[in-house]
Amino acid sequence: MIDLRRVEALWRSRNVIVRDLPLALLLIVMSFLPVLRGHETHVGELPARPFDALAIAALALHCLPLAVRRRWPGACLVLVSLGFAVAELRGYHMVAGTALPIALMSAGAHLERHRRITVIVLSAAYVPLAVALHRLGGAEHLDGYVIFYLALAVVWGIGSWLRSTRTAEAERRLRIAEATRAAERTRIARELHDVVTHHVTAMVVQAEAARYLTGAPDRLDATLNAVSDTGRRAITDLRHLLDLLNPDHGTPPRDDAGTESTGDLRTLVEQTRKAGQPVEFTEEGEPAESAGSAELVAYRVVQEALTNALKHAHGNRTFTRVRYGEKEIIVQVGTDGPGKRIGTPGGSGRGLAGLRDRVGALGGEFSAGAEAGGGFVVRARIPTGSPS
Repeated sequence: MIDLRRVEALWRSRNVIVRDLPLALLLIVMSFLPVLRGHETHVGELPARPFDALAIAALALHCLPLAVRRRWPGACLVLVSLGFAVAELRGYHMVAGTALPIALMSAGAHLERHRRITVIVLSAAYVPLAVALHRLGGAEHLDGYVIFYLALAVVWGIGSWLRSTRTAEAERRLRIAEATRAAERTRIARELHDVVTHHVTAMVVQAEAARYLTGAPDRLDATLNAVSDTGRRAITDLRHLLDLLNPDHGTPPRDDAGTESTGDLRTLVEQTRKAGQPVEFTEEGEPAESAGSAELVAYRVVQEALTNALKHAHGNRTFTRVRYGEKEIIVQVGTDGPGKRIGTPGGSGRGLAGLRDRVGALGGEFSAGAEAGGGFVVRARIPTGSPS
């Protein structure tokens, strides 16, 4: 059985000239069929003349250039127009005259340069052709010449419309591709920010604390071990993230890479405590089985808030509350004391902006700001289903 899709794919893989040549040959064959006599495309109404050697040349000039109508549309149009003029002036009425509107439409659709000049030159050349046909005894009236010209103008307009449609589609695809690349860069930046910032911040805080523990070897050793553990975890997370971004990497990515959930929050809180931040952690309810990406977003909210607490309110009491509902996850992370607000020197605000986008993408609500009595609180309501 013939695989039509394979045949079509094979045909489309051929050179465009090879694919356009059959139409040219078909018009040549049709011009010799007696059944099609009287259905020719012509103007001037000169008496029909039998085919001779010059008619064969005009026929070839009419049709064969159609093979390059998409590769060289301008040259094709000039040659076909010349063949049409010869055939009309000699009275060779042939079906091949249909090649002129085909060439004209192809030029309108594919000609890139000198389009206006082409229209002007062809329009100007049509006038002496009409005058010559009239002087040779053509029975065509003025309105017939005008109608024929307008019909050709419509054909050109159709080709131009096809060209503009194709251009608009190409621009649309380019915009989509650019938007996709921008979204992917933003996603990668967020993931790198979330993975790196928390670990590096913890390492900096622990390293700063270590310099004051030289007189307490046990505490110094524990602090340095925490720095090492945090660094190793940062390297591991970065490797897994790079594996996800590079599918051709030889090492298969970890199954749970980039899919942290609320079940990992206790580990996250414990790491923050080891960095020297007093954190109170409370959970209410049970995570929904179909929370989807809401769990990852909740994890990122807590991670970013605790990272900011380490950077801007180190040593101040920090509370983390997570409540699981049937259709949403409520997250609240705050610190006591003045601290620094995101956006002041030492904070870019990129993390909170990323969280606002993440939560908003799920149809949730996000806020972050200073409290009247001091401190800074991050709140998020994250729907566990698709946003309506």
